[in-house]
Amino acid sequence: MTHCAVPAVSTILKFGLLNRRPLCARTFCSDKISYVQGQEPEKGVREYFYYIDHQGMLFLDDSKIKNFTSCFKEKKFLTFFFRRLKKNNLGRYEEHFPFWSDCGKERNFVRGDDVPIVYTHIAKKIPRGASEEEEHMCYGHVGDVLSFKFSPENIYMAETGRVYHPGPPNTGSVGLISSKLAIELSKNFLFEGENTQCPSHFVWNNTVHKLDPSWVKNVTIKRDFKT
Repeated sequence: MTHCAVPAVSTILKFGLLNRRPLCARTFCSDKISYVQGQEPEKGVREYFYYIDHQGMLFLDDSKIKNFTSCFKEKKFLTFFFRRLKKNNLGRYEEHFPFWSDCGKERNFVRGDDVPIVYTHIAKKIPRGASEEEEHMCYGHVGDVLSFKFSPENIYMAETGRVYHPGPPNTGSVGLISSKLAIELSKNFLFEGENTQCPSHFVWNNTVHKLDPSWVKNVTIKRDFKT
């Protein structure tokens, strides 16, 4: 039997640990998809549906209002949820919910405004097994608990204006840099020649890094990247 390290989603909802009423009977329908939060497609298995916005905040997918007051904030739950996030290959809801977070008998399907990993800040930390401090891009709104090593030369600005950085393999090897952080980092962009749309270099820690977009070719989820 699989046991969750934190209270199961159904328990969190039932007892209001996230200031929410039980949602087992709430039904969501559209022209393309239909589900019931907490539905039981087979005995002993429950399914829940989530949404991650472009700031990296996690919501129940069918929440009518998605802002800071309605997002999930419990750090143990968020850490547990994001650590188990991966591509959806279950044969259920794959088109509309391309990711899922596994919690034993609970399937937590996930979709979002962009990619599921959204970096909110950069922190210095000593990773497990390392002896020296490194700079990491942090995500999940849990401080520096969830992070990916920062590579200044791998910052990538897409034609949409959104800025990306490599990310965990389980979620497509890419992460979106939140708009607030992207604005701060953009102050260090350098542009070469007449190209004023895509930066060619990035200044970080008094070092000029030539930007290398080649990593984008290894992204394993559908994106409109163009290099």
